[in-house]
Amino acid sequence: MRITSIGHAGMLVETAAGRIVCDPWFTPAYFASWFPFPDNSAFGAQADPAGIRDAEYLFVSHLHHDHYDPRWLAENMSKDTTVLLPDYQVLDLRDELEKLGFRNFVQTRNREVTELPGGLRILIDALITPTDGPLGDSGIAIDDGEVRIFNQNDARPVDDGAVAGFASGDNGHSGPYDAHFLQYSGAIWYPMVYDFPERMKATVGRRKRENGMARALRYVDQYDAKQVFPFAGPPCFLDERDGLFAINDFDDDPTNVFPSQLAFLEFMREQGHDNGHLFIPGTTVVLGPDGKCEIEQVPQSQIDEIYGDRRTYLTNYQKRAQPQIEAMHAGLPQDKSDLVGQLKQWVEPLLAWADHTCAGLNGRILLETADPATGEVDDQIVFDFLTRTVGEWDGEAECRYRFRTDRPLIEELVRNRTPDWVNELFLSCRFQASRKGPYNEYIYTFFKSLSEEHMTYVEGYYAESSDVTDLAKAEGYAVQRHCPHLKADLTRFGTVADGVLTCSMHGWQFDLASGRCLTSDDRKLAARPLTAEDGELPEIPTA
Repeated sequence: MRITSIGHAGMLVETAAGRIVCDPWFTPAYFASWFPFPDNSAFGAQADPAGIRDAEYLFVSHLHHDHYDPRWLAENMSKDTTVLLPDYQVLDLRDELEKLGFRNFVQTRNREVTELPGGLRILIDALITPTDGPLGDSGIAIDDGEVRIFNQNDARPVDDGAVAGFASGDNGHSGPYDAHFLQYSGAIWYPMVYDFPERMKATVGRRKRENGMARALRYVDQYDAKQVFPFAGPPCFLDERDGLFAINDFDDDPTNVFPSQLAFLEFMREQGHDNGHLFIPGTTVVLGPDGKCEIEQVPQSQIDEIYGDRRTYLTNYQKRAQPQIEAMHAGLPQDKSDLVGQLKQWVEPLLAWADHTCAGLNGRILLETADPATGEVDDQIVFDFLTRTVGEWDGEAECRYRFRTDRPLIEELVRNRTPDWVNELFLSCRFQASRKGPYNEYIYTFFKSLSEEHMTYVEGYYAESSDVTDLAKAEGYAVQRHCPHLKADLTRFGTVADGVLTCSMHGWQFDLASGRCLTSDDRKLAARPLTAEDGELPEIPTA
């Protein structure tokens, strides 16, 4: 097996049974805030030195734009390639890839082995809680019959049984993975955007850096692979605006949340691990039976150029990237629209039935938009989860959470009805924030759920995770209230006719008497005859 880094979390895995391209990213992400580090533009160029455009398989781990690069995929990747799909509960990833023209898909089942032609075996570990990536994240294990690797990238598995079992093997292999590829660096906006005192920012940053590397090391210990390759970050920040360029870790600052690969490799060695290796664009790893590992590293002069004087390297990179940065800013809306009215029309219908989200937030969020030229605030918009309304802030109502950003960014999100602001605005770090009290996961879950389908899934997930069994009645039966497919509330999206329950969200049908799914063979509805003890239950309407 031959694995080549094509930058960030991107890799080309070459086997006798075919090639798998994982997470190719070349286009600036998150309002042109993030750029791949080191510069990997040579691999995204038309020359295609690694031969990735016509690979037999494509794996996109999740929809964050430093893993899913729609522009590059649309313009460059062969649409004949077969996409290996994680088993997500929300269908966004497949939908987005279909929009780009991909038509061949292998739908895997979560944590189950999938056999591909030529003896290639894969297992995709899909994480599906509302806090995982953009409502999902995943890693892929690959076995070509001689070598097994685990590409964990950003994923944080909570149950290692299936992944570890894949390494021990059911096809005659035994022992650990031959190689483990994993993220080790921060990919977050905290604490940089918060209005903390500088001393507090340094303290929090140090803790985040140490915790991130310690967490990665726990995964290294957990899977105990023969070779370890840290990758999937950090990115670099090349725009001078919004203070982004200063976020980079120029000098191995122990308070910076974006440590370099060299810093993590040194950390591994300090903890007694000498099997870690630098994996940057152009690095190639050849793995074979009996632990064979040959590394074709990029020239030392290139490594010295990147890491020896990072400020000079990034300053030169910044000059090359400036046209892309300017194009992004020029492409944002330059006029003003009625943001309050649009957000009210868009968000209030979601809040009307988002019981778990509103209860979890239990307060107000203030969103301030500012003129990018002057910095003056023009709109103050309050999301009130107590009254479930959106409106102009009166200047008095307490807002526990505040965000401020340039107006064109919000105009762009609102005009496009972007359902996931985390995957655009928040990861960009182009905002300032403050809060009263501790971190609240419901805030960012809310901002990645601004569509009926996303909010339906999130609410269903929280409902099923609560201690209360959520039931509804349908033609004399007590049934689970949320659809087994994508968690839609069946009292809102379901109808019953002739003993069959239909969920209008995606057209799935279930036989009430048996709970059997009439649409798919891997979902079942919990259903039983009503009893007097059921009391008053919400009702699924008849068709």
